[in-house]
Formats: sequence, structure tokens, C-alpha cells
Amino acid sequence: MKILVLGGDGFCGWPTSLHLSDLGHQVTIVDNLSRRAIDLELEVESLTPIRPMGERLRAWKEVSGKEIGFVKADIATEYDRLVGILQDLQPDAVVHFAEQRSAPYSMRNPGAKRYTVDNNVRGTHNLLTALVAVGLDAAVVHLGTMGVYGYDWHGQSSPIPEGYLTVKIPTPEGDIEREILHPTKTGSVYHTTKALDQLLFAFYAANDQLRITDLHQGIVWGTQTPQTVQDERLINRFDYDGDYGTVLNRFLMQAAIGHPLTVHGTGGQTRAFIHITDTVRCIELALDNPPDPGERPSVFNQVTECHRVEDLAELVAGLTGAKIAHLPNPRREAVENSLVVSSDRFLALGLEPTPMSDRLLEESTEIAQHYRHRVDHSKVIARSVWRSGMETAPDFSLDEANSSAAPNTGNQQGS
Repeated sequence: MKILVLGGDGFCGWPTSLHLSDLGHQVTIVDNLSRRAIDLELEVESLTPIRPMGERLRAWKEVSGKEIGFVKADIATEYDRLVGILQDLQPDAVVHFAEQRSAPYSMRNPGAKRYTVDNNVRGTHNLLTALVAVGLDAAVVHLGTMGVYGYDWHGQSSPIPEGYLTVKIPTPEGDIEREILHPTKTGSVYHTTKALDQLLFAFYAANDQLRITDLHQGIVWGTQTPQTVQDERLINRFDYDGDYGTVLNRFLMQAAIGHPLTVHGTGGQTRAFIHITDTVRCIELALDNPPDPGERPSVFNQVTECHRVEDLAELVAGLTGAKIAHLPNPRREAVENSLVVSSDRFLALGLEPTPMSDRLLEESTEIAQHYRHRVDHSKVIARSVWRSGMETAPDFSLDEANSSAAPNTGNQQGS
């Protein structure tokens, strides 16, 4: 199969590209390398050393004997180039990772908000329009987010369904039953762009019979896959800063450098999680099982576990001896929430989830401890706030980090 991976240099895109190449697919990455540019903007690097793109691709050919193509292009601003790429390569499938993926970054300042919308929504629409213009029947797999559903569920007992919700509409003749896209309640500009993607997918699937799969993914943790572990030049990103670092990876990094684990507010927020090895396997399963032309977009909840943030902190603290600090919450969100998620579709297709208990110690020692010398301590605290004037925590001194009682300055508004 010929597969285009849009955004294939990123945290999920890179290991997915290697996984699909390892399976024997002909993979071409299209990326504008914007994630590397954002590193320069934020003045922070991945905890793991990320090689230049050309070196990554050469290393993969050395260890696997397989080639991955690369085109540097911006699908949000270079529509004609995107059309040309599709015409030239005639892919059987397109995996769409080419979106700014951080909620905190999307709330950082007006420029970041505008960039997130311009890049994400325009890029998605350009792809759909280009597929129609070229007349290409390529299956599209898009990486969405569980955040489109929102995180303000309380006392929830019924699982969030996979994308669609059955509702009853009262009429004078009796109730009419309909299945609709699950209502959204987004919590950031980033999450809102993913909700807008859903509407574009629904329209183009119905109007132009595009075959689209939308993956509502939980928080990804972990770093390595069986492909990236073969050579350090292939290693995946490990973001730890306040804008791009996901909660579990940040906890592991903080423990590795002796920093208190930063729980924002009460830690009562429940989030969905998935290991990076399961992410790439889910992409494979979605590519193997696309919807037929004319069918509505296929939606999978790409989730394997749900945990409270406080419970994760206690798990890492028990594993590493780290202290826990409750800090002011930079987000506007519920103090706590329930989260029960249906993820039966991937399980039915053969996904064997990676339990957190199986890989957490390995991730702590082989990644966080091994590369702890690369941490910039000034980037540990989350600084991007949801509304101007919201409180953030001060930097911790080494004395505070090693004291018997870590600060507890949380405003108890959430994580």
C-alpha cells in the first residue's frame, strides 16, 4: 500500500511512519517541520535527542533496508503543492497528523491561538478538497482527540460511545430516533479545531463519498516502539515542558531530576491514556478497516486506560520516591470529573493494550533517567494560562525540591 503520512516528523507521526514502513508499505512523509520550529520559539528541546530529518531517514534505511520518502511542504498554506503531491504519488491512504497538537500551546497567546486554527482547520480542509479535486479514492485516517467530548462529566456511569450518540426527538406523531455526532464541549482552541474537523469529515463523506476514519485518541505516554528502539538516531520525542509535555511523561521527567510532581489543583481530573506502541498499532488497524464510499466517517475511541491525575502522581511517586506538589491550575476546567469510555471497536479488531504497569518502570529508567541531563529546569512549570491573569506556580529551587514537604499552593480548580 502507498501511504502518505502528513506530519510524519512529529511525536505520533514518526513512529507511525516507521511502523507502517516496517510492515512493508511504501511510506512518504509530508511535513513542514513546524514542530521543530516551535521548539526554537519556546527555547526548549525534546528530552530525547531528535536528529535532523535526513539523518533519521538514512538511519532507518541502514537498520531496516527500507526507504521512506520525504517532502517538505505545508498543507495549510501550499494547496497547489498538496494537489501535486497527491497527483504524483497516487497514495492508497493518507494518515493525517499535520495539526498543532498541544492544548496549552493553543492558549499561549493570540498568535498561538490563530496559528492553531489557521494550521489545523485549513490543513484538514485543504486535504479533503484536494482529494476531491484529484479524484483520488484514498482512505483517510485522522488523529483526533478524546477532548472533543469534553471533561466535565460527573457521576458518569454510561460509557462515552465511539463518536455517535442515539437520541430521541419528540414529535406529535411520536418519538423519532436518530444517531448524531456526539455533542462536543471543547476545553481549548486546539480541541475546538478537532471538533471542527469532525464537521468537515461528515460533510465530505456524505457529499463526495470520501472514506474517512477519525480516531479520538487519549493522552499518549511512552516514547519507544520496536522500530525507534533499534538506533538512537530513530528515537521518538519526549516532550516535558509545560506546553507540550503530557502529564505522565512530565511526571516521569520530574521524578528523574528530583522535582516535585506538578499536580494542578486537586488532581481529581480523570483522563484517558494510551501507550505510543498501541497508537501505531491502532493506525494500522484503522488503515486495514476503512469505511466504504458513502458511509459516514468511522469513529474509534483510541483509549486503553483511564486514570485520575492524582492517582498517576501517587503511582509515579511510589515507583520513584518523588514528592507531589499541588499547584495553581492554568486551565479553566472542572475540579474533578468522571470518565468512562467505550473502546470496543479496536479491541474487536485485535488490539492488545499495553498496560501502564508493564512499561512504566522501563520508561522511567531507560528514558527519563537516561536523558535527565538534557532537562531545562526553567521549562518544567506550566506557564500558558487559559485566561489572562490566572495564577501560575513559581519555579522550584533545588532546596524546595528536596525538602521534606513540597509546596501545596493549588487553587483547587482542576488540572
